[in-house]
Amino acid sequence: MKIRFANHIAREQSGRSMIEMLGVLAIMGVITVAAIAMVTAAMRSANRSAVQDQVTQIVTGVRSLLGGYDDFSGIDNGTIFAAIGISNKNPYNGDYMLSTYPADPRLFVLTITGLNQSDCQYFKTKAWIESFGFQASDGKYSGADADPSDCSAHDGRNSIRIVFN
Repeated sequence: MKIRFANHIAREQSGRSMIEMLGVLAIMGVITVAAIAMVTAAMRSANRSAVQDQVTQIVTGVRSLLGGYDDFSGIDNGTIFAAIGISNKNPYNGDYMLSTYPADPRLFVLTITGLNQSDCQYFKTKAWIESFGFQASDGKYSGADADPSDCSAHDGRNSIRIVFN
């Protein structure tokens, strides 16, 4: 009888309780949520960096291709993007679009579409160096503006325009 009792105690002590398992699952859930947040932040940062790099390439390409002319009235999206060698698609599943600035053909506009609210606000307030109207002193006016409703769309339908010369 003593042997059976000892075996019974050993079996109970080697098992895990339901509370312990729930505790482990809760810890794993917290770790998973933190990992998802980190991956999301890394993806957001990578997309923003990619857009900034692509904007630099596009602006450099437009200036290189059309810089010898008096104005940018001959700007053509298909020709420009083919000559630059990059796609007009951006990392947000939107487009890059080039146009002549309506009030002054010596300026051109780069529009970035497909942005969500936070990325629209980020790019709108980013200091686009070499953009028309950039003011480094206050950091608020960047040469970019939101189109058409000031970054208020919830489903990736926001866009910004950046004016360059």
